[in-house]
Amino acid sequence: MEGTSREIRLVARPVGFPGEDLFEIAETAIPDPGEGQLLVRNAYFSVDPYMRPRMNDVRSYVAPFTLGEAMTGGAVGRVAVSRNPAFEAGEWVLHPLGWREWALSDGSGMRRIDAGAAPVSTALGVLGMPGFTAYYGLFELGGPKEGETVFVSGAAGAVGSAAGQMAKIAGCRVIGSAGSDDKVAWLRELGFDHAFNYRERRARDGLAEAAPEGIDIYFDNVGGEHLEAAIGKMRTNGRVVMCGSISRYNDAEPAPGPSNLFMVVTKRLRLQGYIISDHFDRFGSFYEQAQEWVRDGRLRYRETVIEGIENAPGAFLGLLRGENIGKMLVKVGPSE
Repeated sequence: MEGTSREIRLVARPVGFPGEDLFEIAETAIPDPGEGQLLVRNAYFSVDPYMRPRMNDVRSYVAPFTLGEAMTGGAVGRVAVSRNPAFEAGEWVLHPLGWREWALSDGSGMRRIDAGAAPVSTALGVLGMPGFTAYYGLFELGGPKEGETVFVSGAAGAVGSAAGQMAKIAGCRVIGSAGSDDKVAWLRELGFDHAFNYRERRARDGLAEAAPEGIDIYFDNVGGEHLEAAIGKMRTNGRVVMCGSISRYNDAEPAPGPSNLFMVVTKRLRLQGYIISDHFDRFGSFYEQAQEWVRDGRLRYRETVIEGIENAPGAFLGLLRGENIGKMLVKVGPSE
């Protein structure tokens, strides 16, 4: 196929908070698919907190980005040309080759999207990895019981907003923290029983007001001061679902852990971390349930959409600064 495709490459490793100078935009020829391959015109790709650790040259549960190569991540697009019998031209697909306008694939890690069931962008948000992360963490690890109190940090993000609404569906009292008054207002609109702006008041003080009798589950997207505050307010036999630590991702040096970890013993707490890619065998049950909740309005969502691949680095850094409400997406092509 004639024409060029633009992609974003990482060209240097960050120290502390990244700058836009670590990225470059490059043009490549749109590839022609060979036997068994297909070519996808991307519509949206996702920027996510887990991508910040991938910028470091440190192996963890996922390999670091390679300098000089296109960055990768979740994307949705439409098949333009297919020489792979499993996919047809015109189908919408979800795949892991984001941060580019056109993607050449052999079909690995790719699945079809029903564009008639919901907007295709939701496959990267409430009906995709973030929604599933919330669902699995809350129900499988948190085990909410009706009448319990759940605290969600980073509650206006894609994962946190879903986790809080799911806790309400489970009959719990829900508290959320977020980084602006607009985000706090949205959490209240979603039905959170209490929400506070952690930039204006410390997590410890926000919880003291919102949960004077303590909390049963803490869904942790933030780590740091929030984790310490939550441990201090946990009731006996409480559960901490450790999903992420975005407050620490840009630290140049490791920060000390919570000073009150002795309470894990005295309160008989359970702290459990997880990586959602370990559990995709459960995705089908999540998707069936979440679709129903979205249809009947019990699971609502917002998307912060940045137009143009050239603005992807700024979108990613904005995510790290907390500028998004709901899912942060980059739109790079025509949608449905």
